[in-house]
Amino acid sequence: MKIKRRNKANPEFSLAAMVDVILLLLIFFMVTSAASNVSAIDVKLPKGEVENPNIPNELSVSIKEDGAYFVDDKPVQKEALEQTIVNRLNGAKTPSFTIRADENTRHKEVVYLMEIAEKHQFSIAIATTKEQ
Repeated sequence: MKIKRRNKANPEFSLAAMVDVILLLLIFFMVTSAASNVSAIDVKLPKGEVENPNIPNELSVSIKEDGAYFVDDKPVQKEALEQTIVNRLNGAKTPSFTIRADENTRHKEVVYLMEIAEKHQFSIAIATTKEQ
C-alpha cells in the first residue's frame, strides 16, 4: 500500500518582496540622515543673510542664553568643555565643529569656544538663521 506524502513546503521565496523591504529601508535611512544634524537644544539663533542648518560637521556645540553648554545635545560643564571637544574630534580627518549660540548669549561664551578651536587648530562654523 502506497502512502501519499503531504505537500512539502516550498523553500523558495519571492525576491520581489525582499527588494521592496530593502528599498523601504533605504528610503527611511535617507530621510532620517537628512534630519540628523538638527539639534534638540532650543536656542534662538542670530539672524544672518545666509541660513545653513545642515552644516556637515562632526560636532555641534550649543550655548544657551544662560551660558549652559551642550555638546551634541548633552550638557557639559565649562571646565570639561575643552577636553570633551578634543576627545570627540581626536582622529578626525578634518576636525571641525559648529557653534550654535543663542542670539542673547554673552559674547565671551562664544569667544571661549573660538579660543578652543584656535588652540587646537579646529575649523568652526557659526550657525545662523536667515533674516525674513
